[in-house]
Amino acid sequence: MITVDSHAHIFERNLPIVHSPRYLPGHDATLEEYLGYLDANGISHGVLVQPSFLGSDNSYLLAALGRKPQRLRGVAVVDPEVSEDELSRMADSGVVGIRLNLIGQPLPDMRADPWPRLLRMLTALNFHVEIHRQAGDLAQLLDPLLSASGVNVVVDHFGRPDPALGVDDPGFRYLLSCAASRRVWVKVAASYRNGPDGRGAAIALAAMPLLRKTFGLERLVWGSDWPHSQFEATESIQAAKARLEEWLPSSADQAIVLGETPVHLFHFA
Repeated sequence: MITVDSHAHIFERNLPIVHSPRYLPGHDATLEEYLGYLDANGISHGVLVQPSFLGSDNSYLLAALGRKPQRLRGVAVVDPEVSEDELSRMADSGVVGIRLNLIGQPLPDMRADPWPRLLRMLTALNFHVEIHRQAGDLAQLLDPLLSASGVNVVVDHFGRPDPALGVDDPGFRYLLSCAASRRVWVKVAASYRNGPDGRGAAIALAAMPLLRKTFGLERLVWGSDWPHSQFEATESIQAAKARLEEWLPSSADQAIVLGETPVHLFHFA
């Protein structure tokens, strides 16, 4: 049975980085290490997400996909003026989406050039757009994506609700309302990024029944968030899998979130 880790990163310290990165790791996270962790935890497939500090130079990601084309898929970071040919080459290499990591960044106007052109190309390639942004800003991003294009959207890390508000965050409630579009998926991953001292874990427990009720398991995917940047000392793939078992005690439910849903979303079949 195929099982998919839908969110992981690989990198090396000697790779070219963007100017003034928000975060820069002090260690390597190689493909060999990652595959070893997958094997040790009984996970057959993985989705590699381009790290923010590597910007739109996806060469390291693409090289990794080329080494394990059956086992891996990729989510790239691109300039919004990227060419159709370059996107097509990425698709041929196993890329299935692009990521907008907008933490600490200005919000783009998705209705203004060059975004509509890019969204049309992504839709034609059956790519999704992955959004990483605090819940309070999701409406400004998702409204134009869902109303003006046919692109599918994947929202990272439970939608990043405000730690103080949790599931009562109006932005998280807005995210729940987007389930009706059937074009939004949510990654139930890295709950520790939604608040310290157990707050993120508590939010995840409160969020899961709401996400399940509105989106259904066929719109939820799980990710390990390996190598757990900034949380390396306390997190692991094993711990991430244990959390999924806490959120979804039924093995049948886990099989959907680990297998059936990501297999279709990330084009493993």
